[in-house]
Amino acid sequence: MKNFDDYKDNSRKENLKFESKVVHGAYGTDPTTGAISYPIYQTATFKHHSIEDKTGYNYARCINPTREELERLMCILEEGNRAFAVNSGMAAITLVLSLLKPGDHMILSDDVYGGSYRAVNEVLKPIGVENNSIDLTDLDLLKKTIKPNTKLILIETPTNPMMKVADIEKIVEIAHKTGIIVVVDNTFLTPYFQKPLTLGADIVLHSGTKYLGGHNDVLAGIVVVKDKEIGEKLEIQMYINGAGLGPMDSWILLRGIKTLALRMDKHNENTMKVAKWLRNHPKVEQVYYVGFEDHKDYAVTKKQTTGFGGMISFRVDSVKTVNEILNRLKLVIFAESLGGVESLITHPVSRTHTEIAEETRKALGITDTLLRLSVGIENADDIIADLDQALK
Repeated sequence: MKNFDDYKDNSRKENLKFESKVVHGAYGTDPTTGAISYPIYQTATFKHHSIEDKTGYNYARCINPTREELERLMCILEEGNRAFAVNSGMAAITLVLSLLKPGDHMILSDDVYGGSYRAVNEVLKPIGVENNSIDLTDLDLLKKTIKPNTKLILIETPTNPMMKVADIEKIVEIAHKTGIIVVVDNTFLTPYFQKPLTLGADIVLHSGTKYLGGHNDVLAGIVVVKDKEIGEKLEIQMYINGAGLGPMDSWILLRGIKTLALRMDKHNENTMKVAKWLRNHPKVEQVYYVGFEDHKDYAVTKKQTTGFGGMISFRVDSVKTVNEILNRLKLVIFAESLGGVESLITHPVSRTHTEIAEETRKALGITDTLLRLSVGIENADDIIADLDQALK
């Protein structure tokens, strides 16, 4: 994999606004043929002209031009040094966690996505990597939890599904005093609304399946790093584990990202409308949405983001109401995942957070009456009308 610095074209890219960057990509057009749609290099291997004449390409597990273009673009959008496109969001998390070794300690958000929780507790813990899941909005608790062997802090912000918002800059300030790596899962907000690396984080990761792809049609993960040395370590892991994203999936993600700014604005607009409507429904007991001014972390959100995103969690009055909603919805789809153009709803207790112990779930507020809604880009009135008929 080549250094991103090899491709920077400051005269063309750095002065562009985000909306233009996503459309035009890094190279954008194929430098060889001029193709407007960046080509899908569907090949496993590459010809060498001679021992001396190196093209920079050898074997697709290690490097592929289509994947490279995606990685260059993600470096531009997240303002990082190196990027790695892998074959799922969990592959992205796994790649980052490969930085840890037996005897190390890590800290992660307490209501982190169930898959991340499983990776930490079922893969790392048995080999001797310690961990603590804590409320990362509590900075005093964070200071007390840090140990001499703490090497990494994994932040979800907003968290999934309780929508807590961690102060990235303050966590970085605490962590970097002892050389702890700070990782931020930026899946919910994308670089359009939040740029963790510019706030001091060392690594940002995404489930590219979600808002980056945006159409529920591709599995992908993205890791972007700021530090060259960390990038070199992750590159070695990429070569070993062979998780690099294939050329077709890389192209699909490149195409999805072209409309990222437009989609995120629409998600943001729709979600505010839907959240306000839900809050006034008699069967809805609580709405968890970072865009409400009375959200306890609203000030942090306003400080470090430029939008609220497309995610809502809400608690209803009974399990009976949960079942009625999920059975009656017609437009909104009962399905896992999030971030696509279609509105999706899920039941975290029975779907996304089954790996977490019941006692822990209840303490976090992840109960059997909690639903998580990914608001799509349909007409907001249609989304509300569907929720209304399902709640009657």
